[in-house]
Parts: sequence; C-alpha cells; structure tokens
Amino acid sequence: MTQADETVILIVDDDEGHLTTLRTIIKSWGYRVDTANDGARAVEKVEKTLFDLILMDVRMAVMSGIEALKRIKTYNPAIPILIMTAYSSVESAVEALKTGAYDYLTKPLDFEALKLTIERALEHKMLKAENKALKEKIRSDFDLKSIIGKSRTMKALIDMVAMIAPSEATVLINGESGTGKELIARAIHFNSPRREGPLITVNCAALTETLLESELFGHEKGAFTGAEKRREGRFVQADNGTLFLDEIGEMSPAMQAKLLRVLQDGEVQRVGSDRTLRVDVRVLAATNRDLKAEMADGNFREDLYYRLNVVNLQVPPMRDRIDDIPLLAQHFLDIYAPKNRKEVKGFTPLAMDMLIKYKWPGNVRELENAVERAVIILAGDFITEKEMPLAIAQAYGLDGESSTHPRPVVGTQRLEDMEKMAVLAALEDTGGNKSEAARTLGITRRALYNKIEKFGL
Repeated sequence: MTQADETVILIVDDDEGHLTTLRTIIKSWGYRVDTANDGARAVEKVEKTLFDLILMDVRMAVMSGIEALKRIKTYNPAIPILIMTAYSSVESAVEALKTGAYDYLTKPLDFEALKLTIERALEHKMLKAENKALKEKIRSDFDLKSIIGKSRTMKALIDMVAMIAPSEATVLINGESGTGKELIARAIHFNSPRREGPLITVNCAALTETLLESELFGHEKGAFTGAEKRREGRFVQADNGTLFLDEIGEMSPAMQAKLLRVLQDGEVQRVGSDRTLRVDVRVLAATNRDLKAEMADGNFREDLYYRLNVVNLQVPPMRDRIDDIPLLAQHFLDIYAPKNRKEVKGFTPLAMDMLIKYKWPGNVRELENAVERAVIILAGDFITEKEMPLAIAQAYGLDGESSTHPRPVVGTQRLEDMEKMAVLAALEDTGGNKSEAARTLGITRRALYNKIEKFGL
C-alpha cells in the first residue's frame, strides 16, 4: 500500500457534477476520497473522521466555505484546506488564506496544478508532523528527569537548573572540558518558556575575532573580503529563543566590549551597517576557565563577567561524581552497542572497577569515548579489562591494553606526519580534552583547533 492509498481527502462542493468529476480524478491519483455537498455537512464529517486534506468550494447554499473553514480550523487547526473559487471571487480566497486556508485555486481548475498543490500540502503537513515529533523528542531528551546522575553534586545541579530555567536570567556555566556544560545549557532552554524558540550555539574558541563578530552580529554585503551577500548573525537567529556562547573565556577584549553592549541594550549591529536591530534573546555562557583569575590578569572584563554571572552553575568533574560512572557507562553502552550492531551484555566486574577508579581528566566525554571504543573492538559478550584504553589500564596498574591497536611510534618520518601523530597522542592521553591537550603540546587552544582542522582529525 502506497502513502497515497492511505491518504483520505474530503471534497466539499454543492455542484454535484463538479463534485463527481473531482472525486473521479482524485481517486485516479491513488487517494481515498469522501465527499460533502455543503459546508455544514463537511464540519459534521470532520468531527467524526480524521481527514488528511480538504478541498472545498467557497460558494455553497447552506454554509459557505469560509464559515466551514473557520469551524473546521477551530476543531482541527492542523488539517490543510484548499479553497476553490471563481475568478470573480478572489477576494474570498484572500479572506480564506487569512482565516487559515493552505492555498486557493481558481475555477475552472487546472487539474495538473491541483495535483501538485495537493502533493505540496500533504508534504508540508508531513514535515510539520515530523518537526513536532522531533521537538517533542528533543524536549524529552533534555527533560530534567532524563539527566543521568544520582550523586549529591549532580542532584544539587539539577535542582538548581529546575529553579532557574523558567526565569530570564543570564547564566554562566562553569566546568572542566567534557563535563557536559552544553547539556546543561540545553536543559535550561528546553525547560524554559522559550522552548518553542530556537537554541543557537556558538563556540567562541573555534573562530577568529573577525569571524566571531560576523557570526554573532551578521554582516552587510561587501563589509569585508568574501562578504558576497548580507548574512544574519546568531543573535538575530536566536530572537525569541536562547543563545549559548560556549568557551566565552576565549573571547578577545574587543569582542567582549561588543557583547556587553548587546547585553545592556538588547540591540545588535551588523558588520558594515549603521542600523541597529532589536533582539529578544536569553544568553547562556560556558567556560572551563577561572574568569575571576582572568579578570585579575586583565584578560576578561569585570562588567561583562557580572552581566553574565547573574546565576552561576558549576558542573562537577567526573572525579566528584563517582556514583554516576556506572550509570553513565551503561547509558553509553546502550547507545553504541545497537549503533555498531552488537549485542553486549554489560561490563565485567574488573572492567567496571577500572572505570570507577580512573580519574577521568577528560570527564564525561572521555568516558563516552572509552565505552564507544570498547564496543567497537569487543569480540565477546562483556566488556573486559582488555578493551580498556591504555591510559585507564596503566592507571589501574596493568601493563597496557592487549588489543591489536598499538600506539603509533615516531621514527624517521616527515615533520608534518610527526606533528599529526603528536596531536593524536595528546588528544588520546587527555581523553579528547582540547585544553589539556593544548597545554601538553605547549600551544594555544586556538592553535590546536587549527591543527585539528588541518589534519582532518
């Protein structure tokens, strides 16, 4: 059975000959058809039957198409309604569109145009349903009850998120890399009155100052080399929603001043424009830096800090939430076992003990990577100590992993290859923690991002 066979269309027209013609043609396209010879009868049918689309005439004796449209939309606002009207009554069609009709067609009908309009309306309805389902799934994913954590520190954090989410307060989320700061930001948004609006995320560490300004505020055509057309910035895109500024501590002093102005005035100005635009945006920011220390060193503006730090949330590192490790490990196992088409029964006691006793410098992200990797190389039913990464095995006092994936050895190789291997090794040793990896390599975080992009890591 095709999708068209399952689609039911209601045709409403008091011209019996026209009604019969439409029923025959639309049936020939593979749709199921029901009919009504008046608007009042159509309203009755909609109250008893779930139709996918309604094709309705405007002029009918007992109840007009406009009146029927209003009543049907009150009862079922999601159903697409196509209005048929004569050329002399186009003003009625305009009224129908304002009332909620999907589109209108003029008589005599162009049946090819009718077919395309029906297909477009049904596709639009399907996309709206899929979008609604996706939004509901996202909301459920970020429901506070779905955040994994039974430790005292996580319970306190979740309670605080529940308290502040309904407010309009700016929030500063502190925590080491990999602790899940973005997860907390998403939970705040999806439990706030702005949940129907957009959530826009910007990684301040991944962009140069010029690109970050354009990313946040937008730019006019010709504002700089490569600006071939006007671009709306992230603040405008986040209007009536939430903007999450990740790694805010990496922002330059000049950009900090411009961000402060937006927070104070609620206005943004595109690069290359002299006009300001009003925006209604809630700002959430996150950092793994100690911003108070950065202020003392003159790297972060004090006035911006207090603008951002209306509410401060501290996301605990893994070493402070040991009770959550078994829950998180099982959660990641439930994700990656099906994704890799494997049936894994769980962890051996020794493997779980290794996970619990490891210090997790890369935090939750490192744990996720470790579980995913273990699933990928696993040959048996249970994850054992043999599937543990080298860092975890050595920290536990074992000689090292027994898998067939040796660590690369630097020999007589090209300098670029050696550099790539050094970056890979640093990322592996820190569990993907880019700040720690950058410190290990003796380079800045931005330089590390450039190398990751250069080598396609």
